[in-house]
Amino acid sequence: MRTLVIDTATLALSLALFDDAACVAEASTRVGRGHAERLLPAIAALPNGGLADTIAVDVGPGSFTGVRIGVAAARALAFAWGVPLNGYSSLSLIAATVKQQFSPEGAFPVVITGGHGELFWQMFAPDTACATTPLRSTAISALAVTLTNAVVYGSGSTALVDARGFGDAIDVEIDTAHYAFMNSIDRTLPATPLYGRGADAMPMAGMAALA
Repeated sequence: MRTLVIDTATLALSLALFDDAACVAEASTRVGRGHAERLLPAIAALPNGGLADTIAVDVGPGSFTGVRIGVAAARALAFAWGVPLNGYSSLSLIAATVKQQFSPEGAFPVVITGGHGELFWQMFAPDTACATTPLRSTAISALAVTLTNAVVYGSGSTALVDARGFGDAIDVEIDTAHYAFMNSIDRTLPATPLYGRGADAMPMAGMAALA
């Protein structure tokens, strides 16, 4: 069975095509902005246009815009191809990579850059890479006081370690070629955005209340 894995939730645009557990094609680049313009051409450049029997997409947390772009594209392709679609968490994919490449001895945190001076973070079990705490979005200053693990993984690790003045930061980025590292329970999220915090824009009702 072929699986197309899509990730646009962070600064990277990462794609992988799997045949069962084997990655047969991949394309990853750090784009920052511009996911919308580059995503579909990148998929089309994969073997057979990326056509797969199932699709997996990163539903977040991450960039609000990036998450929406990936989910929308995945939904459109799943509908056009008539194939199943599942979501997975960006933090879980990083955690699976940490388990495989670093073999942490105890529960470990994955921390990625959020917005407005906050970090998305979650704790994971060392033996399964399954989440042991809920997803949270916390101000860097507050997290620097409460998260005391010596080693921190993810794109937000340097900012956190700098803020608290101790520990080791290991910047593990999203790479869909590592999708096979994930526990199957982490691959079955609904294909709906997992933003991790409230939207930046104020709802219309809130704006009316300020008028």
